[in-house]
Amino acid sequence: MLFSDRYQAGQLLAEKLAADLNYSPDASWLVLAIPRGGVIIGHQIAKTLKIPLDIILSKKIGAPQNSELAIGAVGPIGEPSIEEKMVEKLKVDKDYLQGKITEIKKEIIFKEKLWREGKPPLSLAKKIILLVDDGVATGATIQTAIEIIRQAGPQKIIVAVPVIAKDALVKLEKIADEVVYLEAPELFFAVGQFYQNFDQVTDKQVKELL
Repeated sequence: MLFSDRYQAGQLLAEKLAADLNYSPDASWLVLAIPRGGVIIGHQIAKTLKIPLDIILSKKIGAPQNSELAIGAVGPIGEPSIEEKMVEKLKVDKDYLQGKITEIKKEIIFKEKLWREGKPPLSLAKKIILLVDDGVATGATIQTAIEIIRQAGPQKIIVAVPVIAKDALVKLEKIADEVVYLEAPELFFAVGQFYQNFDQVTDKQVKELL
């Protein structure tokens, strides 16, 4: 399937979730979107299911020669998630990796203040979390987000994405309580290949949707 844009993908995913999940639109449910692209998906889901929307900041560490290729991911708290096999295969320098981790943590703190506009994050304790992004290639970013969320004591974590690579699906099914998706194609090079319009989401859009 080729999605026209994130809005269409989000709506289709929201409809699937509404049909498949045994849920009620109350305070026990929460959509957590990974900025920036995931916020559009998350907004469509939150609007359709009538449950709150918040963000979870987790950013990938790009490989030295290919910033789109994730070799790990960093969250605002806890230890980063590193794709050890990928790091070894690409012979990634330890100084490069540590430098990127420090740089990304600073960026996450800055972005959190910018997007939340001073509002505190919603409580995750005992919540059923719908963890949302616009697609999953390696799974490193979502994996880090799951690790961050687990520390807050949620009731359940359900990963919900329009498209996911088969390898990442196998990985995430082991650490999430459930994974809901629309497509899991055999050939997967980048999330953008499954969207006709995959323009970068702006800070202004994220703040407006939140």
